[in-house]
Amino acid sequence: MDYRHRPVMVEEVMSYLAPAPGDVIVDCTLGGAGHSRVIAGGIGPEGVLIGIDRDRRALEAAAVALADAPCRVCLVHGDYGDIEDLLRQLGHGAPDGVLFDLGVSSHQLDAAERGFTYREDTPLDMRMDQESQLTAAHIVNTASVRDLERVIFDYGEERWARRIARRIVQERQKAPILTTGRLVQVILEAAPDGATRRDGPHPARRTFQALRIAVNDELGSVRRGTEGAVRAAACGARIVTISYHSLEDRIVKELFRARERPCSCPPSLPACVCGRRKALEVITRKPVRPSEDEVRVNPRARSAKLRAAIKVLGPGEDE
Repeated sequence: MDYRHRPVMVEEVMSYLAPAPGDVIVDCTLGGAGHSRVIAGGIGPEGVLIGIDRDRRALEAAAVALADAPCRVCLVHGDYGDIEDLLRQLGHGAPDGVLFDLGVSSHQLDAAERGFTYREDTPLDMRMDQESQLTAAHIVNTASVRDLERVIFDYGEERWARRIARRIVQERQKAPILTTGRLVQVILEAAPDGATRRDGPHPARRTFQALRIAVNDELGSVRRGTEGAVRAAACGARIVTISYHSLEDRIVKELFRARERPCSCPPSLPACVCGRRKALEVITRKPVRPSEDEVRVNPRARSAKLRAAIKVLGPGEDE
């Protein structure tokens, strides 16, 4: 199986995750195991690497990539948003480190038949988990104009969301929109002439991003997964996230901030009386960005933002 995957910010991940011999580390977005192969070398024979992914193709490729890993490996098919349930099912204790490399993988983008790309004409799918039922085609052909506009604007931050949503509904009445090529054409017809300039981003990019996020409930998974990791992790554990657009990054930033400064008391009170305890120590005051050299070699790293925090309470102590 040809599963091409170039991990982003590997040196930075290892620096902030700081895996040590014997650690239990969870890679919540396993992909092609690019990060996990490096992590495995840090935790050694007594360590345990738990890899989670919704894509069974990724798990199959990762099993091959990690066949000679110098640690114990446990690969799990599931949504990282359910990290607490997955860890309980595995019977493992609180992890010493958790990594999230969010968004769609390079392989999923490059595999045209998965329907993530607007550059080829393929079935309109966009499912990370091929066993799930909801597809982009279903949303495009059944959602109301209002719901389509909300998805495209909220998840894609597309200024022409209303025009695109209306055009989609008009065109699907003639015939269902079942391919990426036809959806791209509808978007091009809906966008104003100035939005289709040759030197800018592809006019369909934001709409495709929005549909992908909706199909896979990506923002819900980011929120549930990050909160679950904070609750499940051992005291002293490190939680590292890499995000690729502002919606993901905002969720992580706000959650880290809320768990570092949880007090809800009015500023007028002389001392805290709410009793909420600090759960995290944020160790990246600003997001860490990839080096110019890395972006030059791997352009997809350009938008990456890394954030990291250390758990300062034991599992469940902040509940």
